[in-house]
Amino acid sequence: MRNAPGRDITAASWGSQAYDPRPFPSGPPVLSLLLVAMAATTPPAWHDGLRWHGTDVAMQRGAQGSYTLAWPTGQRTITAQPLRSDTASALFDGLFAMAQDDLAQDSVEQIRDGAFAHGQPIPCHCFETGLKWPYVWTRDLSYAVDLGLWRLDPARSRNGLQFKLSDTRMAGVPPGPYPMEDTGSGGSWPVSTDRVVWFLAARHLLDDKAFAGRVYAALRATLAQDRQYAFDADFGLYRGETSFLDWREQTYPAWTAQRVTFIAQSFALSTNVLHYQVLQLAAQLADERRDTDAADGYRAGAQALKAAINARFWRADRGLYMSYLGGDGAPFDTYDLLGTALAIESGVAEGERARQALANYPTWPAGSPVIWPERSDQPVYHNRAIWPFVSAYALRAARTTRLPAHIAHEIASVMRGAALHGSNMENYELLTQAEHVDEGPLSGPVVNSPRQLWSVAGYLAMVTEGVFGLTGDGRVEPLLPTSLVPMLFGERHAISLQLKDRRVTLERPATIEGNLLVADRTTTQGATTTVTLKAVQVADPPLRMDAPLYAPVAPPAPRVEASGDGWRIEVDSRQRLYIDGRLHGDIDGTAQLPRQPGRVCLTTTRVGAAGLESLHSPTACVGDLARVSGDWPRAWTAPATGSYRVALDYANGHGPINTGITAAVKTLVVRCEGAADQRLPLVMPHSTGVQSSTWGRLDARAGARCRFSLEDGFNMSYLAHFAQYTGGSGGSAGPLNEATLHDLLIAPLATGHGAP
Repeated sequence: MRNAPGRDITAASWGSQAYDPRPFPSGPPVLSLLLVAMAATTPPAWHDGLRWHGTDVAMQRGAQGSYTLAWPTGQRTITAQPLRSDTASALFDGLFAMAQDDLAQDSVEQIRDGAFAHGQPIPCHCFETGLKWPYVWTRDLSYAVDLGLWRLDPARSRNGLQFKLSDTRMAGVPPGPYPMEDTGSGGSWPVSTDRVVWFLAARHLLDDKAFAGRVYAALRATLAQDRQYAFDADFGLYRGETSFLDWREQTYPAWTAQRVTFIAQSFALSTNVLHYQVLQLAAQLADERRDTDAADGYRAGAQALKAAINARFWRADRGLYMSYLGGDGAPFDTYDLLGTALAIESGVAEGERARQALANYPTWPAGSPVIWPERSDQPVYHNRAIWPFVSAYALRAARTTRLPAHIAHEIASVMRGAALHGSNMENYELLTQAEHVDEGPLSGPVVNSPRQLWSVAGYLAMVTEGVFGLTGDGRVEPLLPTSLVPMLFGERHAISLQLKDRRVTLERPATIEGNLLVADRTTTQGATTTVTLKAVQVADPPLRMDAPLYAPVAPPAPRVEASGDGWRIEVDSRQRLYIDGRLHGDIDGTAQLPRQPGRVCLTTTRVGAAGLESLHSPTACVGDLARVSGDWPRAWTAPATGSYRVALDYANGHGPINTGITAAVKTLVVRCEGAADQRLPLVMPHSTGVQSSTWGRLDARAGARCRFSLEDGFNMSYLAHFAQYTGGSGGSAGPLNEATLHDLLIAPLATGHGAP
């Protein structure tokens, strides 16, 4: 996770003539009068301003394409920009210009971060992440480029992506290249595995042959590596943290704040959908190279992964895709908007299921939260927050499913946030769309950067894609809710978008009877594409605005002790019991579980409003467990024929829990008599003291003697790029992929539990 700098914003920080922090009444008299008039009349219809929670914002057109945005505590002058929208709304057009001005300020020749090159500038003709994040981060850049920066500045987009691509600096490991997983939870990859989002951006820039060749080489290397270290063949899914939601206790159970092995073992919807898209891209590029065998393999892998995602993550009783699953398949009653939107846009979710997934996702008047339900014991950041770039992906999903109310809702949310705060901010509090609310220890957003790159890209995508219908392959396919006609068209017959090399014009129909405007006739003359619209009526369920805001707080671990020929389970209230990831039923106070061969692990949840479950408690495990110590190779004899879970007790103090690049990764090689070798990847994230690694599953026959040895794996410190990492271990001092190893833990899987 990135280290958060201070929150101070100064006038100079916003760039020349970009931001005036003075209270607005001391500003230009014309705009002051306008705000006074707005406050005394009905709320504006988004033509020259808007009103929100008693705050008025005004946009005034100036000379030669300039604009001035004013709000009660400040104003911003926006000079004429190269791209222009021409609508009935000065607010819409001015905010489009402001997003371009934000992008210009994010376009840099050098970047810096305190954890790299001792904080010294690093040359890079690329985009920085935002005012408070003056570096290039893999996921931020990649999502921003995928949202359209590839179209607006391909050179900077490509340069930034190449900055985040690296060969290895270790002999004896596949050379790559690989996109980098940024510093993060437990020492980065493979606790987090969403670096593959890099390819979603790179796919738009393959017209450069040299770059395209490097992309394909990286695809093959990265997919092979993730298959080796992060893929679970039993579940058919990739392990790892939710994409972008990388502040553990904001979205995962609070106890994972110091124990991230659970996250490394778990499965996230968003990360699996990203892998699905990357497998599809790999198949496409293999086809272009006439590598039939590779193309068939990638395509088969994509289809199998799609089936596994739909089988594992879909929760029919909610009509939603769960955000993540425990490593044993435990369902978590939690959902995230980015994963849902990616599933819909990618085609993982299809037809009625895709429509349900978006229609059932709760929203609030200010916009759609990035997670739901919220956490009542966490401050605002990912929790109880709107992130504009995620809203832009939700807008794509709404267009895919043709849901007019959702299209209009996301457009309004993105516009409102930018207007209220005079920049495209990193995020907003969910209920107020404020850039910060003061609630004591729950205040937030905890950090919030102006001109955040993916927020800027999200705004630009809202205009180019969401309103004017520009697609990735250059077609124009508008899907415009008729509810937006008064704002965008007013009394006009047409609105237009002027890009660098083309102009798009949308013409309204003479009569509007329906809820969605779609293309009726498209003509192109020279560099101008004109679309005559027609109104159609489509099924449009209302926005879901009746969901409870918070889930219950997770309970402590259940207390389990031997009792007669079984196990006595005790909890402090009525709770829902899960055994090895499977629902067992509700218990109230105490329950008795029959003893059975093997080892069982139990968690509980609390149930609140609308049947919402809390996140799971910590795990309590009981039953047989063998501990094998000594020198390597270690030996053990299987007491019975069956399947076993294998893990290592370890300590990894090479970095703090929230950052670094030195998660230790090893391969446990198991050689049992009369059986083929079994190879189990084990991940040992940064820890506080001795903890257990991720576990692998082995099969053995009764009486078979098994020998265990360890082979070196791979972590981010092996990449040459991280030689400039000076913020922790594994960087400039050299690669580091080690942990202090203790007992090998071998537990038979209980009958009927633990299998996918």
